[in-house]
Amino acid sequence: MSPQQRSKNAVAAIRVSTTKQGTDGDSPEAQKEQIDRFAATRGITIKKYFTFLESASKEQQPMQEAIDYCKQPKNDIQLFIIKSIDRFTRGGSDFYGPLKRQLDQEGVDLVDIYGIIGSTKVNTLDHLGFQYKWSVYSPTKKTEILEAERAQDEMRDIMSRMIGAEIRYTQMGYWMRQPPYGCQSQKVETTNGKRCVLVPHPVEEKYILKMFEMRSQGYDDREIVEQVNAMGYLSRITFKRNKHDRTQIIKRIGGKPLDQKTLARIIENPIYAGVISEKWTNDQPVRGKFEGLVSFELFNKANRGRLALFEEDGKVTFYRKPPPEYLTKKGVRNNDFPFRRIVLCPECQKPLFGSATRGKLGKYYPAYHCHREGHYFRVPKAEFDETITRFIQNMQIAPERIDELVKAIITEWDKRQAVDETASETLDVRIESLQTQAQLAVEKIKVLSSETALKYMEEDLMRIEQELVQLKQQKEEESKKKPTDIRVIMAYVKYFLEHLDFLLLKQIDPIKKANLFSLFFDNPPTYEEIKFGTQKIAQTPGVNELFRLLKMPEGNVVTSMGIEPLLPG
Repeated sequence: MSPQQRSKNAVAAIRVSTTKQGTDGDSPEAQKEQIDRFAATRGITIKKYFTFLESASKEQQPMQEAIDYCKQPKNDIQLFIIKSIDRFTRGGSDFYGPLKRQLDQEGVDLVDIYGIIGSTKVNTLDHLGFQYKWSVYSPTKKTEILEAERAQDEMRDIMSRMIGAEIRYTQMGYWMRQPPYGCQSQKVETTNGKRCVLVPHPVEEKYILKMFEMRSQGYDDREIVEQVNAMGYLSRITFKRNKHDRTQIIKRIGGKPLDQKTLARIIENPIYAGVISEKWTNDQPVRGKFEGLVSFELFNKANRGRLALFEEDGKVTFYRKPPPEYLTKKGVRNNDFPFRRIVLCPECQKPLFGSATRGKLGKYYPAYHCHREGHYFRVPKAEFDETITRFIQNMQIAPERIDELVKAIITEWDKRQAVDETASETLDVRIESLQTQAQLAVEKIKVLSSETALKYMEEDLMRIEQELVQLKQQKEEESKKKPTDIRVIMAYVKYFLEHLDFLLLKQIDPIKKANLFSLFFDNPPTYEEIKFGTQKIAQTPGVNELFRLLKMPEGNVVTSMGIEPLLPG
């Protein structure tokens, strides 16, 4: 600590990774005592303490809050005190550098009580009376970076050992997570040391057994829910904590009666039959080192053929009946109903639904439909598709706009060619720059004697060489590509401009077909507007002015204002 740092205002940042570490390990109280003693012997006034109970290896660094406090001029902070660099961040030099740079820009010195971080700045041109941005550096910067990287390596080693051991023991059949409802964890002596297994919960077990017994006897789920709730079932109470301060409880979760969704999750969970099937087992069933609450036979009866557990020669098989295709969630990219987000309901002007209902004889009837806000609209899929087809067949590019389209395509082509040429030139410049950097790095290595400096220069040289190899490969691949002939492109363009219906009606991908269809409109049309357009009735489906309907016998055409009668002249 230099004399200039005495009698300065400071903030103190204290961090532990977990709540348990905060009470059993390097506690906040212990860190505070060390920082107080450090500040007292140097005449430093600590204006504010920041305590963080969370990991410092995440993308959102906890120390940012304390740094933001230092940035405010009214707080008048000159020092930022931490116990050590691993308490500041465990994200390595990638995080340490930007965080410390923020403090440097505000004139705040980062100080650790072990003295690794130095505040002395050296100007290599001081003897000549000049100073540049590049000539001022911190002699301890390399040491700080190495310490930050060591902290990250330590975090990685700790997590690899801990999580790796938990995965291994889970695959062996032990339980490494929070116990499910109806069970509790218990440590027992095993051939692998003292390990956790599941045992029945003295209060919750009866509710689980009742659910499985009633369902295996054929009771309806609603009856099961009513009876189990009558027995006094309430879900387990947990607490949600502040992600920045694990000691702070945000809200209380749980304490609710049973519902049908929770019942289904419990009945389908193989852990109640003593089988572990989760991410750490690669979703494969593993026989647990504990007896389940129910037998395989009772589990299979309760699941009524949808799920089943079998054991043969010590190997467990978990059978799951696949759901029927019509129940599979396909989302908005459903090939069976591609227009449901393109065409709107004529009643509420909202996107249509698409699904297939099952008839009495087991046949499915696909349709687009809507039942929001008390109305019901339904069109069979075959009729809907036929309406779309007729509308497309009546569409064409407005002849007076074709020249504009061709010019726009040529302009876009020229832009892309210019971008490709610029990218190629940039690639050459980058390769030349990296080659120069490599030569300079080799010259510097020849005169360096510091092992730390040599290590960093060698790493830089290896990085430059790797990047050079990648850039040269990229340039070689680019040179092999033959530019597309503009004449070929224009031939395709003219063909599709003249055969617009062919472009859409012969489109194999239903999703692409629907997306191309949407280009006809400035605003999504309703089904009735599409239907009226095919029937030549004057409506306003919001067709883009680039397109228009072919002339109808009745004399209606599509204009920028919609479908309107053809006027004389």
